[in-house]
Amino acid sequence: MDRLLTRPATVLVLAAAAVAAAGAAWLWLGERAMAQPHALEWSARTFWMAVVMWQSMMVAMMTPAVAPWVGAYAGLVGTRAGHTLASSSSFASGYFVVWLGYSVLAALLQVAAGTLGVLSHQGASNLVAGTVLIGAGAFQFAPVKHACLAHCRNPLSYLLSRWVDGPIGGFRLGLTHGAYCVGCCWLLMLTGFAVGLMNLAWMAVLTVVVSLEQGTRGGVRLGRLFGAALIAWGIGLCWTA
Repeated sequence: MDRLLTRPATVLVLAAAAVAAAGAAWLWLGERAMAQPHALEWSARTFWMAVVMWQSMMVAMMTPAVAPWVGAYAGLVGTRAGHTLASSSSFASGYFVVWLGYSVLAALLQVAAGTLGVLSHQGASNLVAGTVLIGAGAFQFAPVKHACLAHCRNPLSYLLSRWVDGPIGGFRLGLTHGAYCVGCCWLLMLTGFAVGLMNLAWMAVLTVVVSLEQGTRGGVRLGRLFGAALIAWGIGLCWTA
């Protein structure tokens, strides 16, 4: 155990696997509960359930994509005397806080959509679903998308240029890099409104796409192809509305 604790990258990779599995387990266990009629009878309790649901999806989908960079940060910390697992853990917690902020906003949007009747127990209408898919697909070609994606694909120069020793510095770096990664993928996550908020198969597809887009040589091309497919799918749904 002592030897393991001296290797922050190993600990953090194991932790990343654990939280991703926990997120997927929560979604699987909560799928039936959130599908019941009371799920759209909004109250403080159901709102926070929605926040937890979105946060679970974010953790499960984003952890595989960001885990390599958490490991890289842990490796950099390990080369600097006087720093321990605390700095690396603080870096990882920065991502978690950004994801939580996005989850709160997504839950508010879910409440608004349910209140306006745009989102029902059966899901969104073909017109709404198609519009969401077209918007998400078009965003894959947007300049801001590719600016965020370029940062997410290779943040090492940014991490080194903004480096501040200690847990607080690690947290700030994780917060900033996490914001770029959410900026890269936020509309893809909202496609859950079109295909089902608790659709585990779609969550798996997004996990693979986000991971390949951010971590492989052909990721940019893959993201554009996926965007084109979303646009075509969305047009098809709008056509049948």
